[in-house]
Amino acid sequence: MAEQAPSPADRPTGSTDEASGAPAGGRTAAPAGHPHDNASVANRLAALPQTARAEVFTQSANGLEFSGYRAEPAAPDPGLGVAVLVHGWPQYASCWEDVAGTLLAAGMPVLAYDQRGYSPGARPEAVEDYDVRHLVADLDALTAALGIERFHLGGHDWGGVMGWAYAAAHPERLETFTSVSSAHTLAHGQRMKEDEDQYARMEYLRKIRHHPEEFSAAMLRDGGARLASFYQDAIPAPVVASYLERFAQPDVFDAVLKYYRALGSADPLPTTPITVPTLYVWGSEDIAFTRGAAELTGEFVEGPYRFAELTGASHWLPEERPDAVAEAVLAWVREHA
Repeated sequence: MAEQAPSPADRPTGSTDEASGAPAGGRTAAPAGHPHDNASVANRLAALPQTARAEVFTQSANGLEFSGYRAEPAAPDPGLGVAVLVHGWPQYASCWEDVAGTLLAAGMPVLAYDQRGYSPGARPEAVEDYDVRHLVADLDALTAALGIERFHLGGHDWGGVMGWAYAAAHPERLETFTSVSSAHTLAHGQRMKEDEDQYARMEYLRKIRHHPEEFSAAMLRDGGARLASFYQDAIPAPVVASYLERFAQPDVFDAVLKYYRALGSADPLPTTPITVPTLYVWGSEDIAFTRGAAELTGEFVEGPYRFAELTGASHWLPEERPDAVAEAVLAWVREHA
């Protein structure tokens, strides 16, 4: 189900917000994460001159219900195709707002959704339900349900981890793939074995896997101060506050930690061959993926490949360098249109 997000000027007096059902103008019960929830993002995108319409949606797919937003450009470029943007941990689909604005200005439709664990209607209890193969199936089912046959995939962090597996499993559905920050899974694994620095950077992963309750409590204590420190001051404070508010909701943070706990719970999903045109955008100051893992990634791509380094940038590229990410994506898409 989808509904267009009206601009504030279009709302009659006494109407309800179509996205949330709350009283328009001075709502008393804003949704968690407001004003960076999906409805707020859709409203802002709808108000941009480059946007014809923007809407929030809740869509059943793969036995779950996913929430997100999508937008159509005012001046579409039919040669560009659709961009499907997938967030990572610990973020939401709202991380792509500024990237989406630039893509829309170029004439490219965009869709972003909250993955399982993040979408309220997609929060299964079993740890094994968060294995990568389920994330891949979610994307495949969701795009099909929304009538998108082929698309340009952009994934950040866990969205990128999932994207490498999706590109290997469903190359027929992708026009291009862009991994933002996340090295190829095999490159990352190899560097973890060979490089003490890369191994050390994954200490948080080991803490999650072995002591999830302690890790969760520590991250959320004192208003989420330790979790906020993960963002390295690279993400605007209001956006960080919106993330913390949503993760503080009952069971949410424990659910999204299951991505890490599910690692190894099933046979690995193949991440090769990668034959679709692939772009890897990496920040030189990334806290998770070392230069060694980043530079090794190209060895696992058989199709056209480009490595785009953003000097001085952190791991949080969709929020910190949205224009650079969007321009890199557009250049790659135009090259392979």
